[in-house]
Amino acid sequence: MADEGRAPVRYEVDGEGVATLVLDRPESRNALTDDLLDALLARLVEAKADDAVRVVVLTSSHEKVFSAGGDLKAFASDVPVVEKYAGLDRFPRLYTAIAELGKPVICATEGDVLAGAFGLALACDLVIARRGVRFGCPEINVGVFPFMISALIYRSIDRMKANELMMLGEPVDADEAHRLGFVNVVVGADEFDETVRTWARKVASKSPLLMGLGKDAIAATRDMALPEALDALRSRLALAFTTEDIQEGVAAFREKREPVWRMR
Repeated sequence: MADEGRAPVRYEVDGEGVATLVLDRPESRNALTDDLLDALLARLVEAKADDAVRVVVLTSSHEKVFSAGGDLKAFASDVPVVEKYAGLDRFPRLYTAIAELGKPVICATEGDVLAGAFGLALACDLVIARRGVRFGCPEINVGVFPFMISALIYRSIDRMKANELMMLGEPVDADEAHRLGFVNVVVGADEFDETVRTWARKVASKSPLLMGLGKDAIAATRDMALPEALDALRSRLALAFTTEDIQEGVAAFREKREPVWRMR
């Protein structure tokens, strides 16, 4: 039974600008219940508003499962369909919040990533996986289809493999996920925490201003036709040229020193 006094998502920010969000309902294998999704959305809003945050790391307190995905009990409940439909907006709002955060999000998966959580990982900018964990959408095995995450799957994985994952319901391990291109790096359990810290600090060391402009540009243009995307990106590059950070980055490179970002 969930601890009513414990927040479903833990949140902390270190001195280097790394915000860590921990899914913390291990007794339910971090099922994406309404309260957990609401807490995660609230924490993302908090991270977006905090100028001290430069990168977000999303992880889990469960030893073997990052998240088992959507709450199956809620799927099968007697709640009126109209209420279920209204509640489903949490998933698109979550994926959109990550895309529009203005800060990179690293998904650190030390346990299995299943169903709706698979979509959550695919919505992130970088994915670090412990060797042996599995990724998949087993919904079809219990009479459901991964409707909400299919758009993310199709944007991240080749069509035939995407169909295989969704229609057979069989997961792939981290090494196969890396080969398929939706995991950045796979490391052993003894290297996992240090790898996550290293990647997060590297990302946090970049210009937060230019990183935010870049991530916003990706979110705005990823679904545009090429001519329209190039036109929009030209405008955004011109905007980047007006920033002090781009001048500081070039100067630091020439002077062989670490840049001091001015955030303007």
